[in-house]
Amino acid sequence: MKATIALAGNPNAGKTTFFNALTGARQHVGNYPGVTVEKKEGTCIHNSSEFNIVDLPGTYSLTAYSPEELVARDFIVKEKPGVVINIADASNLERNLYLTLQFKELGVPVCIALNMMDVAKKRGIEIDISKLSKLMQTPVIPTVARTGQGKTELMSQTDTIVRENKEVLPLEISYGDDIDPAIAEMEDAIIKRNFLTETYPAQWIALKYMENDEQIKSAGDSADADFSAMLDGIVKRVSDHTLATLDLYPEAIIADHRYGYIRSVIKQGVIKYRHNRNRLHISDKIDQVATNRFAGPLIMVAVIFALYHFTFTYSAMPVGWIEALFGWLGSVADANLADGMLKSLIISGVIDGVGGVMGFVPLIMFMFFGIALLEDSGYFARVAFMLDRVFRIFGLHGSSVMPFIISGGIAGGCAVPGVMATRTLKSPRERMATLLTVPFMNCGAKLPVFAVLVAAFFADNEAEVMLLITLIAWAGALSVAKLLRITVIKGPATPFVMELPPYRLPTFKGLAIHTWERTWQYIKKAGTIILGISIILWAMMTFPGLPNTESQKFDNMRKQLKAAALPSTILETDSISDNGKLSEPAKTLKEQLTALDSREAEAALKFSVAGRMGTALEFFSSWAGFDWRTNIALVGGFAAKEIVVSTLGTAYSLGAVDSEETGSLSEVLAKSPDWSPLTAFSLIVFMIFYAPCFVTIVSIIRESGSWKWGVFSMAFNTLLAFILATIVFQVGSALELLGG
Repeated sequence: MKATIALAGNPNAGKTTFFNALTGARQHVGNYPGVTVEKKEGTCIHNSSEFNIVDLPGTYSLTAYSPEELVARDFIVKEKPGVVINIADASNLERNLYLTLQFKELGVPVCIALNMMDVAKKRGIEIDISKLSKLMQTPVIPTVARTGQGKTELMSQTDTIVRENKEVLPLEISYGDDIDPAIAEMEDAIIKRNFLTETYPAQWIALKYMENDEQIKSAGDSADADFSAMLDGIVKRVSDHTLATLDLYPEAIIADHRYGYIRSVIKQGVIKYRHNRNRLHISDKIDQVATNRFAGPLIMVAVIFALYHFTFTYSAMPVGWIEALFGWLGSVADANLADGMLKSLIISGVIDGVGGVMGFVPLIMFMFFGIALLEDSGYFARVAFMLDRVFRIFGLHGSSVMPFIISGGIAGGCAVPGVMATRTLKSPRERMATLLTVPFMNCGAKLPVFAVLVAAFFADNEAEVMLLITLIAWAGALSVAKLLRITVIKGPATPFVMELPPYRLPTFKGLAIHTWERTWQYIKKAGTIILGISIILWAMMTFPGLPNTESQKFDNMRKQLKAAALPSTILETDSISDNGKLSEPAKTLKEQLTALDSREAEAALKFSVAGRMGTALEFFSSWAGFDWRTNIALVGGFAAKEIVVSTLGTAYSLGAVDSEETGSLSEVLAKSPDWSPLTAFSLIVFMIFYAPCFVTIVSIIRESGSWKWGVFSMAFNTLLAFILATIVFQVGSALELLGG
């Protein structure tokens, strides 16, 4: 038997942890049709049944305000899953049952997974499971998602509900003397008119109209505008009355009565407390220090520094292994392929291009592991809480913190989901200011560029420099947000309220799944998009090649060098001493020929399509310290930021003649006379504020609803990046800082 099961619940109730426990590696991530909200699905086998588990976005209510909440509700209403498993936090039962009650009002089959029973026990909370199940008229299974406790019992109960397939009638509760008659009046009219009843229960439609649910009202206007207006009239009549008598809107009254119903359930002996309810719990005690006005920010900086120290310290060895692997592949290709275009493509286009990006997979994996640890432990919520005070100064909102972090606020994220995450912001102005500044964060695509430059020029202070890069990104993003909020996106700030989930000890399985999902996305990108663009850029850096006249000049110079060295220094047997080493004259000639080959390779690269572009831009880019090779890489970076590393690798590979003299890109840049720590830092600043990648620009256009904002982001960010990089390089050169 096969059935679809929906996992639903409040944010931070352990829903995703339970999803991982149920599905393990049998899961995949996509998007819901028509929207860019993430959709997680997986398979769970229990006895003879196979369940398709859908992890819905977290929501507090079925009255939808954000796209995520709308997706969660629409999936339940329209897809009609066999069972909705409602993951409820046992340590916060009253608030979590609010969503459960709405599922009951909707009339869908529900099974409550009473999660985090271990946390509730530590807090001295005892829950009578059988009494709660009887009063809610719903199966209740105690669980601990972190350890998998209760998983088997939950799936057995789910299997029973699916097999019995009983009709579930919507729960009817009283919303007070002012609301109940109006709901009944609207329900009768809806049934007679058959108004949206093919999708929703009549009572639920009336309830949503009374709650002023914009999505349902919009659907009603499209289906029957006149009847929808009649329902609005009833709502207005009730609203005018409740405002005049109670100074409350109907939706507030409905919420009060729902909570009243829940309290009546709880007070019937469902919950007992073994000690004083006001006692501080462990999470509260930790928060007294971790979110302290003065100690909190210092701890936050220390945590970020520790993350970078961990990443660079423990990823160094596996990064070296992968670099050695690609170096070996290059030497094998060099030894076995005949000189020509195919050999150049394989070595310079594929191995050096993609290898430069793939070499950072261990670093990316370690970074993602650290971030998953902070996310799953609950610390990121504290970061958002603390930074709200700072964000308000810059015209943003505490809710802006999560899009910033998702985009790479602590390095390793991605701006695309960061832009999408701005949907949770209710204020359009704060949302626009946030989605236009999240690309400044240090996403996983920028991380390889920073890693190359830091390893080459700041190897003794890697963690400190990465922390500085993070602080520059945040300071720049907030400053630009402030500029936008006082110019093109003016408007008042909105209040911020968020839940601080209890601290939890993450499971290794959960950390492994989260780390691998993100790392695999990076690997796939390197093996597809990066590979394709690397080959295109290799072609642009190879063709049309040197004209025959130029090639002939280099050939003539070779002949002249050899002729001048005759007769004793030609690289044959008479130029080799008894011990098999080159004689001094022969060695000198070989060095001269190698230098000439390198000059020819560089001339060919400069003469290519990409070389001409890079050279043309050098008039301006030299102000920021960038040469023509760097320009080629930055042009490619418009498509994807990882391309900067792969293109630099290809550019220096095409210019290299003696494969034994080449090393990692960091080593090549460190030895290059065109580079210095100041040049590297200027490029780092440019990369922080550089135009978003192509996919991010498309996301900005979608989320903002206008292509103009995408163009604005690309042009404004690039201009800002160039101005700041120029200031860094010119001031550094004038003051002779960092080798300037």
